[in-house]
Amino acid sequence: MRLGTLRLRGGAADDGASPDATVAVRVDDDAAVEIPGFADVGALLGTGDWRERAATADGTRHALAEIGPTAWAPPVLRPSKIVCVGLNYRAHILEMGRELPTHPTLFAKYPEALIGPYDPIVLPAHAADAVDWEGEVAVVVGATARRLDEAAAQATIAGYAVLNDVTMRDHQYRTPQWLQGKTFEATTPFGPWITVEDGGSHVLTGELATSVDGERVQHTAVDDMVFGPAALVAYVSQILTLRPGDVIATGTPGGVGHARTPPRYLAPGQTLTTTVSGLGELRNAIVAEA
Repeated sequence: MRLGTLRLRGGAADDGASPDATVAVRVDDDAAVEIPGFADVGALLGTGDWRERAATADGTRHALAEIGPTAWAPPVLRPSKIVCVGLNYRAHILEMGRELPTHPTLFAKYPEALIGPYDPIVLPAHAADAVDWEGEVAVVVGATARRLDEAAAQATIAGYAVLNDVTMRDHQYRTPQWLQGKTFEATTPFGPWITVEDGGSHVLTGELATSVDGERVQHTAVDDMVFGPAALVAYVSQILTLRPGDVIATGTPGGVGHARTPPRYLAPGQTLTTTVSGLGELRNAIVAEA
């Protein structure tokens, strides 16, 4: 099962909806089916029976072929937390000559950073010179998680999506703390939907790939993570309570632009594409701030 969020005004169904109207949908093979009463997937996940509600929803159907790209919003519009992980792909860490970490490296984003899966990434004029890509798998939490072991943490995962942790490297490395380069407003594409974890039959397999103008710049098997999704949920739950709709960005593999010789960054006119097998694709035009 796949769950997404649609913008209604000027998007999936412009029938007098307010400019910010959205609705949670179940994404079937040929249509997005509205789940009445829920403005986004985050609101749906806040119910104890969200799986049943989503599976049985019979709201308005929107043919996928008729839904424009900008109609797709981030699946969760305003997660209460977006926890990000650094240095989490084994091959990348070893190729850099580093030892594998014993604990996850964590930092945060804020909801204002999120954009839809096909929205443009607008480069702010004051921070446009060192903008880098970081393709990632996002874990979306579907139940409250507090001080859980790994087995219990697995049961709280609602599913997975694609995310690109677009980073302003010049701001990131102004200080030892990364936050200021990681959470620029409206720069983090997320979606296109959440592919639901199905009772231990894990959907998180295959490969992650990032491309710039069709050139593949990142590529890895997602099972190369040092800390897998359940381990990350368990670890973070020891620090604070994770709630339905919260997001964990699980880290990026090698191939980022900043590590190249010479460094390489995103520029207006390019297209950034991020794909994870079985989860879908983000496709974002890079544009200059007006």
